Amino acid sequence: MELQALKRRFGIIGNAPSLNHALHIAGQVAATDVSVLILGESGVGKEVFSKILHQQSKRKHNKFIAVNCGAIPEGTIDSELFGHEKGSFTGAHEARQGYFETVNGGTIFLDEVAEMPLGTQARLLRVLESGEFIKVGSSKVLSTDVRLVAATNVSLLKQIEKGKFREDLYYRMNTVAIQIPALRERKEDIPLLFRKFAADFSERYHSQSVQLDQGALDWLVNQTWPGNIRQLKNVAEQICVLAPTRMLHGDEIIPFLPVREYTKNLLPALLEGVGGTSEDWSERDLLYKVLFDLKKDMAEMKQVMGQIMENEVPVRENEKTSGNVIAPFFESVQMPSMMSRYEDHAEVVDIEENLSLMEVEKRLIEKAIRKYAGKRRQAAIELGISERTLYRKIKEYGLEEE
Repeated sequence: MELQALKRRFGIIGNAPSLNHALHIAGQVAATDVSVLILGESGVGKEVFSKILHQQSKRKHNKFIAVNCGAIPEGTIDSELFGHEKGSFTGAHEARQGYFETVNGGTIFLDEVAEMPLGTQARLLRVLESGEFIKVGSSKVLSTDVRLVAATNVSLLKQIEKGKFREDLYYRMNTVAIQIPALRERKEDIPLLFRKFAADFSERYHSQSVQLDQGALDWLVNQTWPGNIRQLKNVAEQICVLAPTRMLHGDEIIPFLPVREYTKNLLPALLEGVGGTSEDWSERDLLYKVLFDLKKDMAEMKQVMGQIMENEVPVRENEKTSGNVIAPFFESVQMPSMMSRYEDHAEVVDIEENLSLMEVEKRLIEKAIRKYAGKRRQAAIELGISERTLYRKIKEYGLEEE
């Protein structure tokens, strides 16, 4: 299928060369039965590419199923994928078909495949090599004809080095790899995407579409967008609902933007002060939201950051050896907290000096869960973390019964 026709059919917006290259590869391999590994950060649209591979193949009239490996508990993933026999484990009151049996003749998309346990990886390798599998609690060998499309947002080679992913499975899945670019790598597409989202939301909410002048567009384009298209769509919806006017000029867009570009150089210092490293950043997304999602005037924010980086903020004598760089910062500046998003009215929350990072995370998670009435998927999207990370944090803080 011609590239533009492919974009129209699957609702893909953008003309960046890296995006076009990924689509070109998808179009080439769709008609084959080779296994495909889709690589890309969270929120770039990996599932859309899996649907392209299915709909453009000879299997398009058969079943397609998308499975998030990271959202299935380790104890049940074998049963979900391969099925089980009655009585094979506690709660198995009847036999059940797994996805590889029900999707026979079709395509199965395994998202977050790096989260799959090693035992399940061994079962998956057998399916890919021989088309055979065994249900949990059974000794009978079953056959299936399923095309596998897998996706990950982490480096599988690094997972192999850590002993968390099988090398033989990696090479069996990675017959063809498709790298989907991050949004920050295709900045020329951001205005097009925003206009599309703004038009969609204006139609949904029966309002006039929001427009951005060049200054506001510059702000939008120059964000890093760690959540990629999903995050941009979320921001577009906020703007459509909350913007005071239908035309935003220059820095009027700042209150709706994610973590400020000019704060990113401060993050390593903060992490060092709380005993973290760059590898912990994804785990501290909630903290960043509390610390840096500011809605203050741009000039004031630059001045405050300059004072911190030049050590002009006074530090009490007993803090000089504590390694705590966050407490004196809070002592000098009162910041509107991200938690105010979950209140019925605008509220400035002073973060006490003795409030631990864990307490900050817990409070933010509680408010997000309450906002969405316990719907964890929506709460995770709001918080900017994966559903699996949210599930783990809920267990860690004992919030399961709340």
